[in-house]
Amino acid sequence: MCRNMTNGRGRTAARWLAALMCLVMLAGVFGGTTRAAAGKDRQQLSAADIYEQSVNSTVGITTAITTNIWGYQTTAAASGSGFIITDDGYVLTNYHVVEGAESITVTTYGGDSYEAELVGCDESNDIAVLKVDAEGLTPVTIGDSGALRVGDEVIAIGNPLGELTFSLTGGRVSALDREITVSSGVTMDLIQTDCAINSGNSGGALFNMYGEVIGITNAKYSSRSGSGASIDNIGFAIPISRVYGIVQSIVTKGVISKPWIGVTVGSVSQEATGYGLPAGAAVKSVEADSPAEEAGLQENDIVTAANGETVGSSQDLKNIVSSAKAGDELVLTVYRQGETVEITVEVGENVQPALPEEDDQQTQQQLPEGSLEEFFSQFPGGSNS
Repeated sequence: MCRNMTNGRGRTAARWLAALMCLVMLAGVFGGTTRAAAGKDRQQLSAADIYEQSVNSTVGITTAITTNIWGYQTTAAASGSGFIITDDGYVLTNYHVVEGAESITVTTYGGDSYEAELVGCDESNDIAVLKVDAEGLTPVTIGDSGALRVGDEVIAIGNPLGELTFSLTGGRVSALDREITVSSGVTMDLIQTDCAINSGNSGGALFNMYGEVIGITNAKYSSRSGSGASIDNIGFAIPISRVYGIVQSIVTKGVISKPWIGVTVGSVSQEATGYGLPAGAAVKSVEADSPAEEAGLQENDIVTAANGETVGSSQDLKNIVSSAKAGDELVLTVYRQGETVEITVEVGENVQPALPEEDDQQTQQQLPEGSLEEFFSQFPGGSNS
């Protein structure tokens, strides 16, 4: 199970659901951002070199949250990690690190502390962009997570337990595109690593051996409470290449801009494939006036490939769409009522506010009357593209 890696209590009622189920997440284009050098200009570094080069780009994040749970009001602190992405003070971390925070403090390796403003966040990708009033900071170098291979060495720098600040751990990529459903019900394809990742590492950077950020640490695997299983060094990170376009959109446009075709999909079950249906992404609904509707995609269609790439699940289609750009064309191979057809969809742009709407219930959440089962049943999962 994916376990919470952020210290503190009182996120929201859904957070209580996650804690009880042990299914919780861990805690350039714009000026000053450094992108990876290409080809022969890149040089592999030692772990010591990476730490020396990058520790000043790593920050500790502390938040204050006031919550009303079961009628008791309490203020708690939560700790996480983050890293500097521009020299003028933009910082990237996990959404769940700052969710519901009334105040956010960013502390550098050199001991400087800044009050941070939440610029924007995307809960579905567990990312948040902060801004501090500072100049001349040291940004990380952004790499290409798509170039990773299983077995590659990686380095994590963060603040485990919120106390052992600016710690380095090392390991290897254990798996790529590991499909993990986290506490919010969101399913993500994550990098699996055997780097030691613990509470407080949330939002920290995962580096390749060129000193480039290729992931954002956000989860670890844990057994269900009471099972007695001992699980070590199964951690996860968000691939940086999957989310950095959203980060750039938040910083440069003040909105979340995502590629979009306008369908809700689910994976074809093994039972259904046993009756002769192909594996793929089954279309549950098509949004009105969406690129998918204009292209002729229909409810109950099963997408089995996109631009020649096999689609074996809803997550596969979601990843293909999220990797595209507005204006790109996707040639979808579609199974429809016993026949196979090709449908060309032009990828659109879905623009959302970068900040969630103010909601007093987020920080003053009381559990409703009735059984826990009734309460927990209010949080079904879903998948949209």
